[in-house]
Amino acid sequence: MIFPKQTMTIQQFKQTAIEKLSSSPSPALDADVMLQWILQKDKTFILFNRELELTEEQEEKLSAAVEKRMTGLPVAYITGTKEFFGYDFHVSTDVLIPKPDTEVLVENAAYWIIDEYSMQPGIFNVCDMCTGSGCVGISLMKFLSESDSTIAREHLPGFTMCDISSAALAVAKGNADRLLSEVQRQKFNFVQTNLFDNLGHAKAGIYDIIVSNPPYVPASETTELLKDGRSEPRLALDGDVTLEGKSSGTNDGLALIRNLIPQAYRFLISGGMLILETGEYNAEETEKIMQENGFKDTKLYYDLEGQLRNVSGIK
Repeated sequence: MIFPKQTMTIQQFKQTAIEKLSSSPSPALDADVMLQWILQKDKTFILFNRELELTEEQEEKLSAAVEKRMTGLPVAYITGTKEFFGYDFHVSTDVLIPKPDTEVLVENAAYWIIDEYSMQPGIFNVCDMCTGSGCVGISLMKFLSESDSTIAREHLPGFTMCDISSAALAVAKGNADRLLSEVQRQKFNFVQTNLFDNLGHAKAGIYDIIVSNPPYVPASETTELLKDGRSEPRLALDGDVTLEGKSSGTNDGLALIRNLIPQAYRFLISGGMLILETGEYNAEETEKIMQENGFKDTKLYYDLEGQLRNVSGIK
């Protein structure tokens, strides 16, 4: 146990945790999130009850959480949850932790669907490829069905949620069960597949829109990122792998995307959209790959920090 054997207040724990987590980029935030998780209280309660004494059990759990964080393990993996698009998603080391910049992918996909629906109402078919925790597809459904998007209840989109990892799909299914209504869940299908392998051999397109946050980090950068103990799955980060799971040797983060784009083209209807998240360092090259594979009206989008992050094209 890294804290002294004595009764501590919330404020004393926070001060000690900040000292212990000096190597973290956000020690105060880490401490607050751990307190909220263990006490099952919101940040307002934590702020206004700084002199509240912690129980021995709470101190032990908080101490264990700080010890894990000191190894580099992200707070989201310690608490098992991460907020994304206003919803709390369960996460494990089988999936990437949802990032704020990925919310832009949800928004861009949603606005395209809403615009298309306004011109021709109907039931859209959506594929979320490399779904991971399911945060993109689930948030997209929530946005379309619960906002003022004008999409009728009987026209809610159908979602095919795909990932090569069965463990990741289990996390995504769990999040769908927690966050979606029964009507919404009935619109979801989960498929374990290496890209589009297990979705049949489409001669004609079947999806109106394909959204994807695929692995796109160069292999060498992935190796450096994982040295800090973050424990995110390399499978979901390293974009320099072949369809057989071997190293492509390209080190530009685009090997998987080079396979994904032509496959996605085949599975889209005419006029359908592919929209991807990618890195600021390879977004422009991703756009070129789209163009080389027949996509028209390609477009680059910026994330919350002004970096290139999404790329889209129309079949």
